[in-house]
This record gives sequence, structure tokens and C-alpha cells, in this order.
Amino acid sequence: MSLCKDCVVAVTHDGTPTGKIQTVGGVETYLALPANEDYPKDKAIIFCADLFGIKFVNNQVQCDDFARALGIAVYAPDYLHDDAVTDAIFGDPSWDIARDWLPRHTAAQTRPPLDALIASLKAQGVSKFGATGYCFGGRYALDLAQNNAVHVAIISHPSLLKVPEDFVKLLEKSTVPLLVNSCEVDPVFGSEAQEATDRVLGEGKYEPGYERTYWPGCTHGFAVRGDMNDPLVKAGKEGAFKASVDWFAKHL
Repeated sequence: MSLCKDCVVAVTHDGTPTGKIQTVGGVETYLALPANEDYPKDKAIIFCADLFGIKFVNNQVQCDDFARALGIAVYAPDYLHDDAVTDAIFGDPSWDIARDWLPRHTAAQTRPPLDALIASLKAQGVSKFGATGYCFGGRYALDLAQNNAVHVAIISHPSLLKVPEDFVKLLEKSTVPLLVNSCEVDPVFGSEAQEATDRVLGEGKYEPGYERTYWPGCTHGFAVRGDMNDPLVKAGKEGAFKASVDWFAKHL
């Protein structure tokens, strides 16, 4: 279980967020709604943000894009407790993410806001949930899938996983279809981890459904905060988003 230097590198994307931050189930949440007010109120997507949190424009615009493409409400809870990684910390050479940040964001602190949000949405009539997680959020989207707390899951360049153990657990305990968006250069979910995941879940072994996309020329973080001026990264980001939209449309 680890993070890498690319976990805290981001290129800010163009775009103006159209959603809003509000409190849902006691959790500060970025909410992106479809333009059509007749969207299905029994479905919701839980967006598990990366280390940059729900106030980072890339994450907000990604939520908006999902809501627009799928016609489903998207909820991004602040499970980082207003303690996201920001550019300001990078000027401090003594800052160490494993020492100075991760101990405040273990499952004991991070999972409860997700559970509180889901419980609140269930009380409002939501009965089908999708989850998508990026980097740090991939850990939590996979946790929700392992616990059958959602009905479909997507993880993109995930970090903090134990491979193959986490996918063996999924195979043994879950009924949640899983899409993995992976890339060529990824210190924490590289080729060995990708191949190990395929061995556990691929070739029909995981009956609920498993697919993995692979994007050459892309680096960890590409699916939400890569350099869109790089044609390969742009193709990877847009391709992973399309694959994710298609996966949600198929299973949610």
C-alpha cells in the first residue's frame, strides 16, 4: 500500500464547475445534477476524489461531466475533512505525505463520511449506487465494492491497494461489476499489479463483470489531472471517461 510522487502532481484543467457544495447527511458534498429535472431520483454516483479533494476544479468538472453524460446525480463527499492536498504545501521541502498527511486520513477517518452520505441518500429514496474513485479515492471506491455498498464501481489509477489481496477479496465477497482504468507509467499500480489483477478477475473469473482499460503514454493521475496538451494524455483521459460512462450506463 503506497502513494507516489505523481499522486500530488496536477495540471489544472479548463472548465467552470456548474454544481454546488452543500451538506448531505452531515457531510459537505459537491453535488452535480443533470440539466433535466426529470433525472432518475433512485440512482446516484458517489465520486471518491483524489488527494486534491472536492474543491479542486478538475474534480468538480469531472462530476459535472458525469452528471451531464449519464443523466444521474453525482455526489462527491468531502471525506478528507477539508484537509485536501494543495499546491501551497509543495514549497515546504520537509513535508512528507506519509508522515504528515496519511495518518489523518486512514479508513477510520475517511470511510464514515461515505457511509453517512449513502445512508442519507437511501433515506431520500436512492436505491442504486455507482462509485468511481481516482488515486486515493480508488482505495475507497474498491472498499465500497468489496462491501457491496454500491452496485457498480470504477477505479482509475488507484493507490493504497494490496495486490492481489484486494482483488481476491473482491472475487470472494462482492457482486459489484468493476472497471479499472490503468496506464503505462504508474509506480503504485504498474504493469505487475495490472497483470495480477487480470489474473484474479479476468477471463470470466469474476462473474459480476470485470474490464480493464490501458492507456499508453499516460502517467498516474491521467484520468483526472493530466496534461491535456499532451495528445496521448488527452486521449487517455477522454478514453477513460468514455469507458467509465459506458460502464455506468451498462450496470447502473
